[in-house]
Amino acid sequence: MIVLGQLRKGAYFDSITLMQCGKEITAMPGIADAAVVMGTKSNKAILHSSGLLVPEFTGAGDTDLLIAIKGESAKAAETALGSVDGLLKRPVQKTRSGGEPHPVSLERALEVLPGANLALISVAGRYAGNEAMRALEHGLQVMIFSDNVSLKEEIRLKKYARKRGLLVMGPDCGTAIINGVPLAFANVVDRGNIGIVAAAGTGLQEVSCIISNSGAGVSQAIGTGGREVKREVGGIMFVEAVKALADDANTRVILLISKPPDKEVLARITRVIKGIHKPVVTLLIGAKTKDGGPSTLEEAALTAVAMSRGEETHHLRQQIAARDAKILETAKRESQERMKGQKYVRGLFSGGTFCAEAQILFREMISNVYSNAPTGASRPLKESLKSQKNSVIDLGEDEFTVGRPHPMIDYSLRNRRILEEAADPETAVILLDVVLGHGSHPDPASELSPIIREVSKQVTVVCSITGTDRDPQNRGAVERRLKGAGAIVMPSNAAACKLAGYIIQHRGSK
Repeated sequence: MIVLGQLRKGAYFDSITLMQCGKEITAMPGIADAAVVMGTKSNKAILHSSGLLVPEFTGAGDTDLLIAIKGESAKAAETALGSVDGLLKRPVQKTRSGGEPHPVSLERALEVLPGANLALISVAGRYAGNEAMRALEHGLQVMIFSDNVSLKEEIRLKKYARKRGLLVMGPDCGTAIINGVPLAFANVVDRGNIGIVAAAGTGLQEVSCIISNSGAGVSQAIGTGGREVKREVGGIMFVEAVKALADDANTRVILLISKPPDKEVLARITRVIKGIHKPVVTLLIGAKTKDGGPSTLEEAALTAVAMSRGEETHHLRQQIAARDAKILETAKRESQERMKGQKYVRGLFSGGTFCAEAQILFREMISNVYSNAPTGASRPLKESLKSQKNSVIDLGEDEFTVGRPHPMIDYSLRNRRILEEAADPETAVILLDVVLGHGSHPDPASELSPIIREVSKQVTVVCSITGTDRDPQNRGAVERRLKGAGAIVMPSNAAACKLAGYIIQHRGSK
């Protein structure tokens, strides 16, 4: 094997273009591995762990392009390297040849679509605030997909919007469903009478999909961005979104999802809820439940479904307990399949909310849990690229996504990590989330199935699928292919986490 590397100073390309280029190079004859990435610290660490970090990359910065190719021969690597320029230019040529209008300003966009009432902002964070303010000044509701917007700017935008009766979803708001239209990372769910407000993107996706798959539907699903419930922001838009659903004639039940808010923010939200004459289901992930309230995303969604139908909710815990008993039996069988010394779970998540929920559930099941995004009793990992005992990794954290696509889009990093974890003789279970919908990878089964098939005899692979059969990827089809490859597919993230935790218990690692 030979590794060739090339550094291009100040050569910026968007992460999707780089991902496509890297995948096409890897598929070339005689190429074992390849990476085309920006020179961020995390990307260089990933290249190092993959054996692709050449000496020329040592001084590279965030705005430098790194091209690394591992070939079976020098000729194969050189041929692949020579194809890079053509591959990088091709997406630009496709965009320019399209017949659709491409307005270059907000004003021009409103001329093309004069009836628009919402703007989705997805530009570099340092520009997002100004673009969002211009949209608000034109009377538009705003969803800010961009991250790296300052806290000061976020507060300014939300106070301005509140005065004008407008909503600002975000910054770093990855999911919303407005009037039945999925925005950014969102799923195709049935319309119905359950309204959702969530300061957790994949949490919103999980509950909306469970609701739809249970035969109920969503009226509106409003994301706020994760900083919304912190003391500095004060829950400005969370409160306004709750009020909007309270006034919405098509919403019968309101479902609220968030990590535990600041105490003052929680008090503010609670005062608003008390004045609403509609059922409100609240899940604060990781907080202690009161009066038998839901403790997982799954329970919260199913509780909202029951309320939307006018049904009693006390039977839900009995149903889930019965299901958990079956999960326990499966765990016993799977535990017997593992070899001596296999005793840890390695959770590799693309969704931050799922990573947090896993840690909360593991708190009552197993010990020695580490994470790069610790929640509850979990301890921080020394290195995010190296697991310790029971490890739960959020691959969607900024450290992994600066200069490369989100793991819901690009499976290369997680696939590589799955192989590494399976090679560890102490790994018993690999735990995964698979998130479908608009914006996510169009064919996740094609990415994961070969990897799962390769490792499923060495370790138990447990996963959940967040999605519906109406999503572009089709949940049922993805499930069949992952099961066929050897994975155990559970109906929710909570169920998958419980199965993984029970297996580790039976391996004697509690």
